[in-house]
Amino acid sequence: MKLRVLARLLEIQRVLIRHGLDEFVSATHLYRPLRYATLLSPSMWFARRRGGTRGERLRLALQELGPIFVKFGQAVSTRRDLLPPDIAEELAKLQDRVPPFDGAAAQALIEAALGKPVAELFDEFEQQPLAAASIAQVHAAKLKNGGARAKEVVVKVLRPGMREVIERDLEVLYALADLAQRFWADARRLRPVEIVAEYEKTILDELDLMREAANAAQLKRNFASSPLLYVPEVYFDLSRVNVMVMERIRGVPISDMATLRAANADIPKLAKNGVEIFFTQVFRHNFFHADMHPGNIFVLIDDPANPRYAAIDFGIVGTLDPRDQHYLAENFLAVFDRDYRRVAVLHVESGWVPPDTRVDEMESAIRTVCEPIFDKPIKDISFGTLLLRLFDISRRFNMEIQPQLILLQKTLFNIEGLGRDLYPDLDIWNTASPILRDWMRERVGVRSVLKSWRKQWPDIVDAARVLPGLLSHLVQRAQNGSLRVRIDAPEIEGLKAALRASNRRRDAITVGGVILLCGVFWLMVHRQPEWLGWALSVLGAGWLLAAWRRR
Repeated sequence: MKLRVLARLLEIQRVLIRHGLDEFVSATHLYRPLRYATLLSPSMWFARRRGGTRGERLRLALQELGPIFVKFGQAVSTRRDLLPPDIAEELAKLQDRVPPFDGAAAQALIEAALGKPVAELFDEFEQQPLAAASIAQVHAAKLKNGGARAKEVVVKVLRPGMREVIERDLEVLYALADLAQRFWADARRLRPVEIVAEYEKTILDELDLMREAANAAQLKRNFASSPLLYVPEVYFDLSRVNVMVMERIRGVPISDMATLRAANADIPKLAKNGVEIFFTQVFRHNFFHADMHPGNIFVLIDDPANPRYAAIDFGIVGTLDPRDQHYLAENFLAVFDRDYRRVAVLHVESGWVPPDTRVDEMESAIRTVCEPIFDKPIKDISFGTLLLRLFDISRRFNMEIQPQLILLQKTLFNIEGLGRDLYPDLDIWNTASPILRDWMRERVGVRSVLKSWRKQWPDIVDAARVLPGLLSHLVQRAQNGSLRVRIDAPEIEGLKAALRASNRRRDAITVGGVILLCGVFWLMVHRQPEWLGWALSVLGAGWLLAAWRRR
């Protein structure tokens, strides 16, 4: 183990002990090499313990340890069902009340990045931070030349020295993951090193505010015509790697339930919209905000009957591989239909469990977990018990963690916690099922298929144009002897025959596709006589099927 990593582990130990959190040091299994060193440490016996509640001491310790630990506190703070109330209340302060760094230093960083004094960049600039988080803080400002109606903005600036701090703690995480891999029986299944590698990409991306600005612009385009989510405008001409300027949101924090109720905001509608936003981002757009803790979510209540979400902080976004997206959608729908055998089969097909897994046993285990919580609102579901049962299933069937899904799982974790706080009576089953079914119908509908063909048609045409030439060239080389692989005359004739069959098949597919498209076009545009459109469609489909089956 590197000396730098060992020093950081001892520093973490000292911080925890100084804040009276000795049980966290003695409880962790990843500290095995240092397990007994803690008893010899002077800090264990002579450290001056700080006062305060256990929640406050834990929050202060996480703040002192740095951004990676603060982010952990932010993530678990949304799960009040899994934490004692006093700890949850304190950890919630990590969402937007982390101690700021000096405002004058922030101003100097902004001026250095943008190359001008703030007085030339903004009509007004507040040196006192508006809010502070683990990696950056924001200052309120007004754009230049706006007059009395100057556009209100926030200026986000990275904390100095963040990359060095994060890279050091990533080294520690890799070291702990390596220890886990060596000493923990479940390590192969949980893949700790790969999880840390996935997290490394995510958190280092947060250090590039130009990337965050681009994420915000993409999300804004995705919801441009939607009444569900508002994304503030980003000013790219005033943004750099360590500075970003964006429109200021005047909304109610999602955690301020008293204000939302006083304004008569439609809370049930807001909760249902939250579920729709999640499924829309994950499946329809395949681009989702992956840091949805309460500090990053506001509600616009200009029209209380139709409240609208507004999001900030786009440093962490996620996308899914199409294969993972497909299997997730299939899994969700199978659970909604209580088709537990299908869930088990999908897990085997996707490789999430070993191929020799007994499907009937896994089906029974999944039924045992899902049936007691089906059709119940969030308030009646014990997610602590549910998690324990899911962990038991994972261990029993040797289910491997999928590192590429960690961001999605984190987002689900946050969303479910927000829903529990916002509207505990929400029936997530009946809310989510129609949204996902509509998406699946659209995905296999005629318009979607035509759109997919239109996108892929140039590639198909290019491949069809190039393939005969390549095969012909291969045959010519084989005939004149320049191909080093020995091919006898009968094999050459076989290649020629295969080439001719391929050309005929290609031509037949092209003709069938054109006929089918004509039929679909007739049904969508002309409609009358309808029988002609259907006849062309059936003829084209039949032609395609015959060509496809021709070998």
